[in-house]
Amino acid sequence: MQHVGTALVFSGIGIIVFLLAFFIMIKVTPFSIRKEIEQDHNTSLAILIGAVILGLAHIVAAAISG
Repeated sequence: MQHVGTALVFSGIGIIVFLLAFFIMIKVTPFSIRKEIEQDHNTSLAILIGAVILGLAHIVAAAISG
């Protein structure tokens, strides 16, 4: 049970770090990411944001696993 508790704590910390980094990325961009993707159908921006999300998730996972 100790391993399950540790995994839950590290998962929670990883999700918080991921969300914090994602919100910083949204605030730093000089335009609305949501408007560009939803209204203007900017596919390249959607692919770029997806790649950034995957990169952040990979970094958080590597930091948690040690």
